[in-house]
Amino acid sequence: MSASWTTLVIGASPHPHRYSYLAVQQLQKHGYPVIALGIHEGMIDQVPIVTSWPSTPVHTVSLYLHPRHQHQYENKLIAMHPVRVIFNPGTENAPLEQHLREAGIAVIEACTLVLLSTHQFETAGLNQEFN
Repeated sequence: MSASWTTLVIGASPHPHRYSYLAVQQLQKHGYPVIALGIHEGMIDQVPIVTSWPSTPVHTVSLYLHPRHQHQYENKLIAMHPVRVIFNPGTENAPLEQHLREAGIAVIEACTLVLLSTHQFETAGLNQEFN
């Protein structure tokens, strides 16, 4: 994969039982560059968990953050303008999803882990059937 497929995981956790942890691992395993953003610094294998918003352009954002905590990232997400934002199960947020769509960002409600394991990560949400 090229750097153009860089994925930002928001809600990254250093705890191995968390889905965000597994997502970072699987993104790396599948060859995608990944940035892990969390509220606490730490590591997921060789990936540092950062606590500051990254300046690196990203292709995809994968959300692992409860909707009540997403508002603080809305303007940053729109300004970053990733190609796509994946709302993993439990993170669905209709108002934010609508704002992202209005900004021209593809939105998908799906599980990053499933998309990776079924080889749909590079296509999901990038065509009308998922939006």
